[in-house]
Amino acid sequence: MSLPPATIAPFDGRSVCLFCGSSDGADPQYVQAASAFGTATAEAGWRLVYGGGGVGLMGASARAAHEAGGRVVGIMPAFLRSRERLFDDVETVVVTSMHERKQLMYDQSDVFVVAPGGIGTLEEAIELLSWKRLDLHAKPVIFLNLNGFWENYFALIRHSVREGMTPASFLDAYISVDTVEEAVIAMKKADETPHLKHDHR
Repeated sequence: MSLPPATIAPFDGRSVCLFCGSSDGADPQYVQAASAFGTATAEAGWRLVYGGGGVGLMGASARAAHEAGGRVVGIMPAFLRSRERLFDDVETVVVTSMHERKQLMYDQSDVFVVAPGGIGTLEEAIELLSWKRLDLHAKPVIFLNLNGFWENYFALIRHSVREGMTPASFLDAYISVDTVEEAVIAMKKADETPHLKHDHR
């Protein structure tokens, strides 16, 4: 399938990319947190970049940001349009593949927030940190660790460090916060985050 090149309207401010779940079966408190994050993003004057869907945490965050008067841009691969249901009230770009979606989300964002989600969110987080491990970017990565959602993931990274597979410096490649309020504070401090350089081996 071929589509015309993605065109996104210019934006002069800062942008935060939210990776999160698209399941309508998610715990309501996670959905409420996603909505609160969308509102806070708009009130801070930041643009919200997200996966383009109108369901689950994705849809909740986009709707809240839009209703609060914020700028929102969704990026959706064509084959997921029926499954994740486009949220047409905001600027939405349809691309050909998951790879193009993630690359465009990365290119359009200054900071990344990873909220609770399923295997898709996990895959996005891993690739984002893999790129950081390879010094392909130095953008801040913030995990919204609601109710300890990401603790097992962090434990796996620490295990990899203990086993000598990953340098200890990589533990500084991301930060974890427990609340939406802390995520927004960390997001606003993005310019103060040092650019991390990892060991080259």
